[in-house]
Amino acid sequence: MNKLVFTFFAMLLSVAVMAQEAKKEAANQNGPKITFETTEYDFGDIHQGEKVEHIFAFENTGTEALILSNVMTTCGCTATEWPRDPIAPGKKGEIKVVFNSTGKMSRQNKIVTIVSNAVNSQEKVKLVGNVLPKKSNES
Repeated sequence: MNKLVFTFFAMLLSVAVMAQEAKKEAANQNGPKITFETTEYDFGDIHQGEKVEHIFAFENTGTEALILSNVMTTCGCTATEWPRDPIAPGKKGEIKVVFNSTGKMSRQNKIVTIVSNAVNSQEKVKLVGNVLPKKSNES
């Protein structure tokens, strides 16, 4: 019985070591890699109906041209502009994200998913902040 338990734990340990090696190997892959300067922007307090925008700057820190294939938002209140041309290794790019707070209230957390040919093929950035009631029109 002790040999069976020992064999079981030895197999578990070897699987864990192999998984760790696979993770290291993936991190060292050649190819494009997208690296963001920041992945979150807090726009603070705004009033309902206001629009805020932020530019998420990134660099291709990989060894081959980076191609963004899609930039997806979590709702129609968020729009993006992103480069369609390949970004050479060492070059920088920007993704503009605009949030329209019309019809929104309280804490907001808008996730943008960037899909590319990079070794880190899906990255996420987000806008967070708080939407207050509309400003009243004071005469």
